[in-house]
Amino acid sequence: MTADPIELEATPGAAHGSAPLLEVRGLSVTFKSDEGAVHAVDDLSFVVDENETLGIVGESGSGKSVTSMAILGLLPKSAQVTGEVLLRGRNLLTLRERDLQPLRGNKIAMVFQDALTALNPVFTVGSQIGEAIKVHHHDIGKSQLHDRVIELLEVVGIPNPAHRANQYPHEFSGGMRQRAMIAMSIANEPDVLIADEPTTALDVTIQAQVLEVLERIQERTRSSIILITHDLGVVAGVADRVMVMYAGRQAELGTVDEIFYEPLHPYTRGLLASLPRVDGARGERLHRIVGQPPSLVFVPSGCAFHPRCPRAQPGPCDHERPALRAVGDGHLSACHFAEDLVGVPIEEEPEAPVPELVDEVAAAELPGLELPSEEASP
Repeated sequence: MTADPIELEATPGAAHGSAPLLEVRGLSVTFKSDEGAVHAVDDLSFVVDENETLGIVGESGSGKSVTSMAILGLLPKSAQVTGEVLLRGRNLLTLRERDLQPLRGNKIAMVFQDALTALNPVFTVGSQIGEAIKVHHHDIGKSQLHDRVIELLEVVGIPNPAHRANQYPHEFSGGMRQRAMIAMSIANEPDVLIADEPTTALDVTIQAQVLEVLERIQERTRSSIILITHDLGVVAGVADRVMVMYAGRQAELGTVDEIFYEPLHPYTRGLLASLPRVDGARGERLHRIVGQPPSLVFVPSGCAFHPRCPRAQPGPCDHERPALRAVGDGHLSACHFAEDLVGVPIEEEPEAPVPELVDEVAAAELPGLELPSEEASP
């Protein structure tokens, strides 16, 4: 038996393109630490339109998850958050907790990164999904709630949903737990769904299934999705636009085709060049981005990427912070020399020089490590 879909009240405002569904303006998040202020997110601005999938990519520590938590108002009180987060024109950052609660899970929802810890181990999966519905629909009957839970599990591809609804999280595989989290997040058909690393620690086959579930849900509910990941391959097939982040800042923003076929920031180009290629020459070494991401307490002056950038030039790169500006029609890049990258193939991206002492230091820190000789065969 399939329950009738729960009717959600219409949200007044920009439903027909008069304003973006979600607009982030100048978002900054700072935490206090013993070493100083941690600038986790630094002056971030972007827009998510109706029925759009925006992919946010970047290395660990680039500010992706903090951005999503700031949008939902889930950061601790110690976080200093400035800027605006407009959901259909309503600034979420100015709302009190009691005003945010009706919106979370109803108008804007999130699939958290670790499904095993996000699900309560002492309650059945079905009861937890049902709770997400009852919070926003107090008058729903027990029978209708049960049918709705089974329907949601069926939508996300859980086999034998009537039986699985009575099982506990530890009885689900990793992929099934992730799909159960997605079912919980779409229970009230939110306008915006934030998926934070939904395919982490899943094998390739399960990754494809989870992404297919997200696409199917979007087609059914017409919701917008913010897909947060560090895997460029994940966003390539499902996102409409991609925002690349580095050290809490935006490096580049454009459509999937623009980012993958004509990237205009050295960091994006380095990420793409480092991906393994099936048609690569045998024995050819992968491109690498040298060094490590900077501390968010001591962010380099100028462009945060300049210490690792093979194209950095003294003067503008290490002294002037580049603005995110248009290079072409809607393609944004935060690089002083973005125009010089137009038409340059990714294969021609140079590597920054690496000090010869790096391997020696690694060997000294790891006793017993034997470095391979140049003559060693792969």
